[in-house]
Amino acid sequence: MARYDANNSEFNERIVAINRVSKTVKGGRDIKFSALVVVGDGNGKVGFGLGKAREVPDAIRKGIEDAKKKMIQISLKGSTIPHEVIGKFGAGRVLMKPAAPGTGVIAGGPVRAVVEAAGIKDIRTKALRSNNPCNVVRATMSGLSQLRTVEEVAATRGKAAKEILG
Repeated sequence: MARYDANNSEFNERIVAINRVSKTVKGGRDIKFSALVVVGDGNGKVGFGLGKAREVPDAIRKGIEDAKKKMIQISLKGSTIPHEVIGKFGAGRVLMKPAAPGTGVIAGGPVRAVVEAAGIKDIRTKALRSNNPCNVVRATMSGLSQLRTVEEVAATRGKAAKEILG
């Protein structure tokens, strides 16, 4: 059985939340753990995963494997995002706004983990409604996946970038 080893990875791995879950069965309580993990390359590629197991290291390892399978490429504009966006998932809403260089990452726990793993250096965010880490991470990922640069929009519409900017 391979144990989780943080040293041999080319990705930034952030553990967002570890949850202990117990189920009452005939013989007593059956305790398991779930780990919410965010993985990114620091260059616009990011994913999240949820791993469940009887022991914490196994749950983390499973979460990392799941996150690597579900990675997405996001659009960046320098060290920030191209435009304002609201990510939604369930009751979770995350507002993300581009920020000037030098602002840094202004974000709460779960959002900060995703944004830093993606390699965004300057951003302002606010988690609205839900504070459930799983829903907030999913909402953040939803918002980041909606981002488009001017060049991508221009290519979709069959126009030049200057025509879209005006």
